[in-house]
Amino acid sequence: MTRSEQERQRIASVEALRRRGIDPYPAAAFPVTHHCASLKADFQEGLKVKLAGRMMGRRIMGKASFAELQDHEGSLQIYLNRDELCPGEDKGLYNDVFKKLLDRGDFIGVEGETFKTQVGEPSVKVTSLTVLSKAIRPLPAVKTDEDGNVHDAFTDPELRYRMRYVDLVVNPQVKKTFEARSTIIRKIRESFDAKGWMEVDTPVLQSIPGGAAARPFITHHNALDIPLYLRIANELYLKRLIVGGFDGVYEFSRNFRNEGMDRTHNPEFTVMELYVAYQDYHWMMETTEHLFGELAQAVHGTTEVPLGEHIIHFAPPYARVTMRDAILEHTGVDIDGLDEAGLCQACLDQGLETDDAMGRGKLIDELFGEKCEHHYIQPTFICDYPTDMSPLTKAHRDKPGYTERFELMINGTEVANAYSELNDPLDQRERFEDQLKLSERGDDEAMFIDHDFLRALEYGMPPTSGIGIGIDRLVMMMTNQTSIQEVLFFPQMRPEAFDTSGGEADFSALGVPDVWADHLVAAGVNTPGALLASQPTQVHQRLNGFRKKNKLDVAALQLDDVTAWFDNAGNPAS
Repeated sequence: MTRSEQERQRIASVEALRRRGIDPYPAAAFPVTHHCASLKADFQEGLKVKLAGRMMGRRIMGKASFAELQDHEGSLQIYLNRDELCPGEDKGLYNDVFKKLLDRGDFIGVEGETFKTQVGEPSVKVTSLTVLSKAIRPLPAVKTDEDGNVHDAFTDPELRYRMRYVDLVVNPQVKKTFEARSTIIRKIRESFDAKGWMEVDTPVLQSIPGGAAARPFITHHNALDIPLYLRIANELYLKRLIVGGFDGVYEFSRNFRNEGMDRTHNPEFTVMELYVAYQDYHWMMETTEHLFGELAQAVHGTTEVPLGEHIIHFAPPYARVTMRDAILEHTGVDIDGLDEAGLCQACLDQGLETDDAMGRGKLIDELFGEKCEHHYIQPTFICDYPTDMSPLTKAHRDKPGYTERFELMINGTEVANAYSELNDPLDQRERFEDQLKLSERGDDEAMFIDHDFLRALEYGMPPTSGIGIGIDRLVMMMTNQTSIQEVLFFPQMRPEAFDTSGGEADFSALGVPDVWADHLVAAGVNTPGALLASQPTQVHQRLNGFRKKNKLDVAALQLDDVTAWFDNAGNPAS
């Protein structure tokens, strides 16, 4: 593979360390006594400490230097004096190792004593330094000036999501998002456990992908010679446990849906599903709004949370709007009593596309999703869904043709879905058969018939309320994020092509100058094919941005130069 000049220098430093008898990747443990942020927050002078982390910057001033040490908590200044670090005649640890062979991003361990500098900066005077891991690739050099302005920020979304490990190191605010995610999950567990509900695990590989209207991923089990599906929901298994006698069960479920990707959808996502016996959807609304208020308090210390240009008020109670009233208000269409043909015409009148595979439920969903959903910024329960949209939901006790179901909308996005669960096995069988008819019409999201689940219901399930909360979307709402990719450590992306042929000659065939071929891989362009998969303007901007960020000693590229590379390949993108 092609290496940049910086990478080659760092590899040379690895070999130089080994020649000095220093293992750049030692096996021995380095026991840590303190961490940077907590040590700084409760600072005491004269403490003997052992710290470990990345060296993120340094100021070398002859016989003394300052450096920034960053661990999982934060950063702290360390001070190195040549003669105190190397009290004997051999000053190589300071003069050679620290000054010449270590770089920004390397992991080091230090021992020393806490003190404050003349300007009052909490610091550690280093008396011992251990190389723990030598970084081969340089980190992006993100800088913040005295006024708080960030320069050369690592902000390209594709690079950030592909290299989350770099993103977390150089963008501290990203780490805070995931710390908030952990807090939210922990608080949900604490709340449910305190109520006596049990956390459980159910199968990810399922013979029937039930519990939701969605397209599954399919695989094959060789030993049993049967198709299996990655679960789209865990609902039907949790209801089986209610049949089995548990009063309350919940699961943080990794679900998979073979569908499109956008700012609120990832093919792999996390849902928390809860089922409680002897309750209904009214009780679940109250439980949900109180839970969300508690989560906001846990993350922010208040129930008023910024989200884009809005302030979301998580304190209960939340507004309750029926599906019928929502559609009537925003479209003028009264869905009550409209048959499939009437709904199809209503969609067409609203400028919405339809097809023959769309049954009554999907047509109503299209009306609401396209014309109503985005209006609900503050937490709002959209409730009482038509039966056609809710094959697993109990019929409404007062409204024929409707069910006891709600979805919680926040910032125009569904965050939770809940029912008074259908426990009539005969009614459930009819609902499944209706779904089968939709499947035969071409609806690839229609539910399968789960005969074992029907059998379980026939043994009797008590009145039950259940809810599924989209954890990823909930974290978005609680952390002021508008894209689901920002709250997933590793969002799904197109596979990255890596150069395994190893040489500048691969790029030279396109007419790429040797001086730039040396930097293409470091900029994330690993192969000629990867280069040609983009547009010349994109490549031009990306490479010149990389040149500026890394202060490369090469002339800026002209767009004509990059276009010529595409022309040389006969690429139609040019």
